[in-house]
Amino acid sequence: MHSKMRRVGLAAAAVTAMLVTAPTAFAQTAPVLEGGKTSPVFGYADSIRERVFIESPYDSDKNGVKDVIAIDIKRPKATSTGLKAPVIMDPSPYYSTLGRGNESQLKRDIDGDGLLDQWPLFYDNYFVPRGYAVILMDMIGTNNSTGCPTVHDESDNLSAKIVIDWLNGRTKGVDKNGVEVKADWHNGKTGLIGKSYDGTLANAVAASGVEGLTTIVPISAIASYYDYTRTNGVIQRDNNYVASLALAVTNPDRRDYCKPVRDALDAADGDDTGDYSDFWAVRDYLKDLDKVKASVFITHGVQDENVRADHFSKWWYGLKERGVKRKLWILRQGHVDPFDGRRAVWVDTIHRWFDHELYGIQNGIDKEPAVDIEESVDNWKSYTDWPIPGTQMTNVFLQSNGATQTLGGSSGGTDATTTFRDNNLSENNYLNLNSNATQQGQKRMFLSPPLKKPLRLSGTAIVDLQASLSKVSSNLTAFIVDYGPSTQTNRSGDGVSTPANATVSCWGESVPDDTGCFKETTKPQQTVTQWRVTKGMMDSKNRNSLRVPEPVTIGSSYKFSWPMLPEDFTFAAGHRVGIVIGANFSGYGSTNGLTQTDVTIDTKLSKIQLPIVGGYSAAVQAGLFGEAVEAPVGGTVPATLSLALGAPATFGAFTPGIDKEYTAQTDATVISTAADAALTVSEPGHLANGAFTLSEPLQVAFSKAAWTGPTSNEKVDITFKQLVKKTDPLRTGAYSKTLTFTLSTTTP
Repeated sequence: MHSKMRRVGLAAAAVTAMLVTAPTAFAQTAPVLEGGKTSPVFGYADSIRERVFIESPYDSDKNGVKDVIAIDIKRPKATSTGLKAPVIMDPSPYYSTLGRGNESQLKRDIDGDGLLDQWPLFYDNYFVPRGYAVILMDMIGTNNSTGCPTVHDESDNLSAKIVIDWLNGRTKGVDKNGVEVKADWHNGKTGLIGKSYDGTLANAVAASGVEGLTTIVPISAIASYYDYTRTNGVIQRDNNYVASLALAVTNPDRRDYCKPVRDALDAADGDDTGDYSDFWAVRDYLKDLDKVKASVFITHGVQDENVRADHFSKWWYGLKERGVKRKLWILRQGHVDPFDGRRAVWVDTIHRWFDHELYGIQNGIDKEPAVDIEESVDNWKSYTDWPIPGTQMTNVFLQSNGATQTLGGSSGGTDATTTFRDNNLSENNYLNLNSNATQQGQKRMFLSPPLKKPLRLSGTAIVDLQASLSKVSSNLTAFIVDYGPSTQTNRSGDGVSTPANATVSCWGESVPDDTGCFKETTKPQQTVTQWRVTKGMMDSKNRNSLRVPEPVTIGSSYKFSWPMLPEDFTFAAGHRVGIVIGANFSGYGSTNGLTQTDVTIDTKLSKIQLPIVGGYSAAVQAGLFGEAVEAPVGGTVPATLSLALGAPATFGAFTPGIDKEYTAQTDATVISTAADAALTVSEPGHLANGAFTLSEPLQVAFSKAAWTGPTSNEKVDITFKQLVKKTDPLRTGAYSKTLTFTLSTTTP
């Protein structure tokens, strides 16, 4: 009896174990939510690793063989038993050269089995356990991909597109043995993320409009490679920079092999002119904004001296015009990943973003304010849009009064012109209030009085300079400067530092060869008495066109207009706002050998358009133009409702015995000073010819019949329609009807 009972007990225990295990495995075929976010239920140590090779349509090295793109995939084990996972992909040229992240991590196959053991960054550690597949793609010509880098020619730009095509079954991929591999575990949605070159590849793929790309998260990314290497015609990166970057990202053992490709880049980059050309057009994603269908989450530092802030602003403005779903973080740092500036919030935000965009989880992130701005060091605030709602472009005139240059709310000053002679100054000499350059007439500095209230800029300032030159061309430079004591994140080192004794924080799971733990960073601060808020420059030859240079006529006056770099900055009360105008700035681009150029500014016409939060009124209240005195000026508008009709409408001759609808037209001119107005017509009734009337009623229609505000001399089309049936008896003579049109209001 006891023996039998034990056997029964063992059997029961075995059945119980099976009942516990089976539901757990089944539950792993879908993400599990905790706190509205995917939770790490899939494991990491047992994740599936793959390397897939995908043939591209490109032959970047011109060897007659199509380039092959190599990707490394890490996905949850559950994708082999039913889980359909979205993809987070970081396409990069840096996995075997410069590395990724603040710690310059490289891809490493430690045991030599052809599969990746060390994965740069934290994306795999964090997202794979939460049900995502992570792909690290080697851009064409780098690491395990074949071909040669072309630095954002089509083969570079669309290498990640080819991977998305493979994920969605539109092209073929194979393993190292040539056996076809299919992504039958994929849910059809892919998000691209990456910093700098990687984020630029994300922008390029989004601008291709490829199906299957759901969202991109470009970090400090380029929107137009022309704007990266030039600024409004000024060459900022010369000496064949594109080819030098191609050299930097190419595997060392392939650099000699790829030299012909680099030579072709050198020959086409136009370093001799700085003008826009077809070479740059293929590297310009702004022209293809109409194709963008993926949502876009941008993050960028306004102190980025590498990929300047106009890349995010132009991309953002264009997406906004086209109604593309978008989100934005603006950092008060340089060329950095938010992971190294606001780590915990960043990881949580992109977690919720990817959950929403790639898994369709309704977590409310799309209902939150779209923009986060670091207003001062580690002081963040959210807004519904950027520039901040309420921002208005405000004209700030450059006034000259002898030895003093000031800012005005209107054209003024005692001098009609002011002249300085360029001497290739450094930034400090341009900005320094006490620089000898001021006394030597090598720049012009227009200053406000100390502000009475804070004044905030949000957006892109525009320089409108009316000037003449003593040479056929010159670069022209402008700075906006904050004069007053403040603490700023240091521009050196991009505003990020890793202390020797830095603590480590972990984001996701780790295995012996791959850790999700990274050193914490700090933001080095400096106390300053002057701070360059933003800057901008142009080549005078490109004042009308970036493609076609036009030298000036010496001594003739021209309008030179160019955008400055975007900013979001608040001048404190007591500080002074400075606008500094120069020419061939030695720290900002090639001077084309032009020095000692006399620049004569027309101070009656020259101005800066500043994006001021609150507009002109805020500028006056802050004291930007000096002491403000209110002087009421006004007038009155009499109540007016005026309606004038055009020429009488006529249908012409009616033809008996056929079905036909006749039309006639006239118009009305409406003037109304009322808060609302309505245009009506008396009952049209029937056209009559003496005692005879038409069987069908007359119809009257207006192109507009209601107003919710004043209007003046607005034309309204009036259309008359008359149906005559073939059975209607018609009497010889004229049919007519007098109608009364009325313009009225309920709110005079």
